Amino acid sequence: MFRLEDDEILDEDKLGRFLSQHSAEVIFRYKPLLEAYMTEYPIFREPPKPKYKPDNRIAVNFAKYIVDTMNGFFIGIPVKLQCDDEEVSKYVEFLDQYNDQDDNNAELSKICSIYGKGYEMYYVDNDSRIGITYLDPLEAFMIYDDSVLENPRYFVRTYLDSNNVLHGSVSDDEKVRYFVQKGKIQFLDEYENKHGFAGVPATEYRENAEEQGIFEPVLTMIDAYNKAISEKANDVDYFADAYMKILGAVLDEEEIKHIRDDRIINFDEDADRMIVEFLQKPDGDTTQEHLIDRLEKLIFQISMVANISDENFGTSSGIALKYKLQSMSNLAKTKERKFNSGMNRRYMLIFSNPVSGMKKDDWVKVRPVFTRNFPANVLEETQIACNLDGITSKRTQLETLSIIDNVDKEIERIEEEETESRNDPVMSQMFGGTATDGQQNLLEEPGSGAAEA
Repeated sequence: MFRLEDDEILDEDKLGRFLSQHSAEVIFRYKPLLEAYMTEYPIFREPPKPKYKPDNRIAVNFAKYIVDTMNGFFIGIPVKLQCDDEEVSKYVEFLDQYNDQDDNNAELSKICSIYGKGYEMYYVDNDSRIGITYLDPLEAFMIYDDSVLENPRYFVRTYLDSNNVLHGSVSDDEKVRYFVQKGKIQFLDEYENKHGFAGVPATEYRENAEEQGIFEPVLTMIDAYNKAISEKANDVDYFADAYMKILGAVLDEEEIKHIRDDRIINFDEDADRMIVEFLQKPDGDTTQEHLIDRLEKLIFQISMVANISDENFGTSSGIALKYKLQSMSNLAKTKERKFNSGMNRRYMLIFSNPVSGMKKDDWVKVRPVFTRNFPANVLEETQIACNLDGITSKRTQLETLSIIDNVDKEIERIEEEETESRNDPVMSQMFGGTATDGQQNLLEEPGSGAAEA
């Protein structure tokens, strides 16, 4: 964590030191994590073996599998926002649609799973609307004060231009300043502008308190697995191209070619003195298989992400499936608390900007709701919802159904249908509704079409 005392200002020299520290962190920590996700493992950079030896390089990308599986489980079903204030609810819905926030949330969640943390930045665009974008730790970092509260003081974003010159911006709680690094850091004061947010216009999202990526604890095991399975492939090649030894006879080149091409061996020497067989090195197949199986189990066990492609996984159902996903569910709960904290800061900052048109304290009315992406049994869910009738509220009943994306809108639809049913005499009679007095008289009037029906 980068820190700066409250009585110190971030000048060019201090910014240069923070950029150097960030660059070292990118090189030694974040880039290896990105390379693992992108299937660029150390085994591909090992020195080549002699030409006469098999040299297979195989990488099984557990890192990507773990990240994508966890991401689908955690945020595969988009975050739902509940709000009792209709005006606030409409603005938040527009804000999320305007910024493609479902996709932003998913990408931000993936960044956090890879690096242990990620960033979200807010700005006012050319149409005078609030913009939201995500950034990874390779291109941005936050500077905090030295208090126990860890209050953000500066947010730094960097990028390289086509000439490999470093550019960037520094945002504090009032303004955004831009800089360029040509030998030394130089602020471009002529481009400075106020952002309008009541705080540093960015949020740091964390995967966990330790800011550790989800596959980071098992990265060494993934490297060991890749090495073991590559050596296994080398052994297969070795046995396929094993040397033949012929003892008791001297063969010329023509005879060797005849044996190789026609695959026939025929000698007139004494058979008791002849030895024809393949050279074989000691077989380590059992040891290799045990190592590969052990590593695979440990990778999923320590990362706490379920191996959903396992053949025994798909046969489970109901509570057994929930138990298999228990460790991943616990991991998702920790991630949810951190993500929820970041989203609270998101709406607090956005509502503080006059461009939003919202009261600055209205952000507390927005409640994010996360839904785990469990395999859904709709029949079982509807039975549970029916059993809750008369015990819980209608809202709680509907929240048990995964097929309902927005409970508030579903309640509105139900109320609209009930209203239409009460106002429609035919619908009232068909579905047992209560008609108005005039409609009831119409139904009971002799000779009317409704009475005859």
